[in-house]
Amino acid sequence: MFYEYEIDYETQNSYEKGLKEAFWQFLVVPEENDTQELSYWHFENDLGERNSVSVNGLGFTTVQVRSIKEIDHITFSAHFKLIKKEVNPFDFELPLDPKEEFDMLRSLDFRIDHEPFLRNTPLTHLPEKYSSIYEFDEKVPLFENLQALNQWVYNKIFFKPGVTSVDTALEEIIEKRHGVCQDFTHLFCAIAKKNGIPSRYVSGYLHQGNGFFGDSQMHAWVEAFLPNAGWIGFDPTNNLLANHNHIKVSHGKDYTDCAPLKGVVYTLGKNETKYSVSVKAAQQQQ
Repeated sequence: MFYEYEIDYETQNSYEKGLKEAFWQFLVVPEENDTQELSYWHFENDLGERNSVSVNGLGFTTVQVRSIKEIDHITFSAHFKLIKKEVNPFDFELPLDPKEEFDMLRSLDFRIDHEPFLRNTPLTHLPEKYSSIYEFDEKVPLFENLQALNQWVYNKIFFKPGVTSVDTALEEIIEKRHGVCQDFTHLFCAIAKKNGIPSRYVSGYLHQGNGFFGDSQMHAWVEAFLPNAGWIGFDPTNNLLANHNHIKVSHGKDYTDCAPLKGVVYTLGKNETKYSVSVKAAQQQQ
């Protein structure tokens, strides 16, 4: 089964006292991989500033815009058309002996090979007092442990926009128990890494037509690596496995690697940014 999606992304930037020079970098173009094909995309701004396109250090497409005009606002908009392939996330064989899986996680070769996504970051570091907040059961397969973790994070945090920021520490998230998709994702990654499972933060779009929770901006979920299955997507915000409704843009160690917008602006006043994202399912094909 194939699904066609159309995505509209827009960000409106306003500057109280104007600015004379600015540089913006966007990480919003869907990745092309085995499950999704980008058939069309267009990126523009309302002031006619030129775009440049490049690939960042992690291999994902970025769009850069530089302005040397005196401006007090600018709006960026993008349109994407994409074909997504439906994949069965359960299509792999579980090992006969969970002990073999856990032994592999602890092997030096495995840890060296996957070190970048086993490494703690400021956003995926569990405070010492919460280091045992969730323990894996080594009598069951890793995949079942991760499914249980997915549900635990989903139950632990209540989805509530506006109460956290992109750099909110895990300690605050655990104690206040409110947040958005990036908070669910950072907590899942932290616990999975604590238990030796390589985990990466994924940024993308979510088709919310089925009642899923997600921001009005970009969505976030997790890809965890299993020795016998490879990278598998988990969405703890919605307690499900990533599927055809999840449209990947990029992955990294945490939000910092995947921020949809970064930049430098030269201004003395306040600035405000408003985002909007629309994901529409055009049609499906056999």
